[in-house]
Amino acid sequence: MSRSFDVVVIGAGPAGYIAAIRAAQQGKTVACIDEWKNKNGKNAFGGTCLNAGCIPSKALLESSELYHRAGHEFKKHGIKTGNVEMDIAAMQKRRASIVRQLTGGIAGLFKANKVEGLVGHGKLLKNKQVEFTPVEGDKEIISAEHIVLASGSEPIELPIAKFDDDRIIDSWGALELDTVPESLGVVGAGVIGLELGSVWARLGSEVTILEAMEDFLFMADRDVAKVAAADFKKQGLDVRLGAKVSKATSAKKGVKVEYEDKDGAQSIEVEKLVVAVGRRPVTSGLFADDAGIQLDERGFIVVDDECRTRVKGVYAIGDCVRGPMLAHKGSEEGVMVADLIVGEIAEMNYDVIPSVLYTNPEIAWAGKTEAEVKESGVAYKTGQFPFMASGRAKAMEQTSGFVKIISSKEDDEILGVHIVGPMAGELISEAVLALEFSASTEDIQRTIHAHPSLAEAVHEAALAVDNKALNFPNK
Repeated sequence: MSRSFDVVVIGAGPAGYIAAIRAAQQGKTVACIDEWKNKNGKNAFGGTCLNAGCIPSKALLESSELYHRAGHEFKKHGIKTGNVEMDIAAMQKRRASIVRQLTGGIAGLFKANKVEGLVGHGKLLKNKQVEFTPVEGDKEIISAEHIVLASGSEPIELPIAKFDDDRIIDSWGALELDTVPESLGVVGAGVIGLELGSVWARLGSEVTILEAMEDFLFMADRDVAKVAAADFKKQGLDVRLGAKVSKATSAKKGVKVEYEDKDGAQSIEVEKLVVAVGRRPVTSGLFADDAGIQLDERGFIVVDDECRTRVKGVYAIGDCVRGPMLAHKGSEEGVMVADLIVGEIAEMNYDVIPSVLYTNPEIAWAGKTEAEVKESGVAYKTGQFPFMASGRAKAMEQTSGFVKIISSKEDDEILGVHIVGPMAGELISEAVLALEFSASTEDIQRTIHAHPSLAEAVHEAALAVDNKALNFPNK
């Protein structure tokens, strides 16, 4: 049996399924192959993001945040709740329901856009052919004019702390815990480690996060990282920097974790250990040796600025190629590639991809940090506005953090925007738009923002760049 399509996409995560839908909207015949299987044994589209990453983690973050607020904040609003209890089973049922709705929604989108969703393993062969091994049935060879590789990524496993799906777990395992561990260790204080640590700390677990780097949130602006670190400490997250884990072994009550820091050899014992030290591209079994695909020294598929591999007609997008491992980055690459396939002009602006941590406070940024701007040698100016001066933030009882804007002294162009505080993940979109249009600080200054709103903090930060803030003393 042999079939052919204009476009075949391997992978139905946020990069792959978007590429497939966009290509179909462009009038191409499209098949999208995916083999993701959830822990219940059922296949589902959506990849890591929808099944075991972005979506389920945000569901748990929201539930745990509401629980925390009910126990610590509602009384400030005059709301008497009595003894608040968390039903972990109900919380996890809600998470699973949201995941099912969204992954099922992709199947519906495929049907609506006439994309053929194929469940099974796809492998690129030479001459732009794909070997499809279905979950049930015989293998078949599928031909295509264009092929898009969107195989995603997987958690990195440490040799000294191998996953056992019980005591030592990856991020997916941490999302599906059915009880609150008395103590939880997390290796890695990146986005995943901090979000997962926040969830279980709010629910009552004693959380210790071990980070090998000396700088907290090294990728974020230093002013933002400083405020976030202080807030996490107040919340009970024990973040230990410069802590290099050397060994993790089963102990009486869980896992004994040995590490070294500036004071020498240390150890802790925790009930569960989450290893969240990053992710690596999934390329095993993705293509034949003679398919012509090249990997770099880190295992990523080599592509150009338009996500073309060195094989004509074969593209690669998302986590399996260079750039930040972010769902929205992969999705936009999918759109770009689908448009390029039909001959349209399309490009990605990798300089303005927003990053968000959905902790409390939320952390978000786009563009360059102050350290990066300083290193570039560009003369710059900065402005900050604290949420404690925001009427909307005060009404929400969420006044920690600030908005910071960095602009060029020469022409006032905005170079970077950094936010730590309530709804930072939503507020950053205005900044991304400004950066995309090469807007100036004055452009935001002259844009009317609704009152009272959190977005006013962005407006005031822009004013503060030129010492014109109206609702907080200027520097």
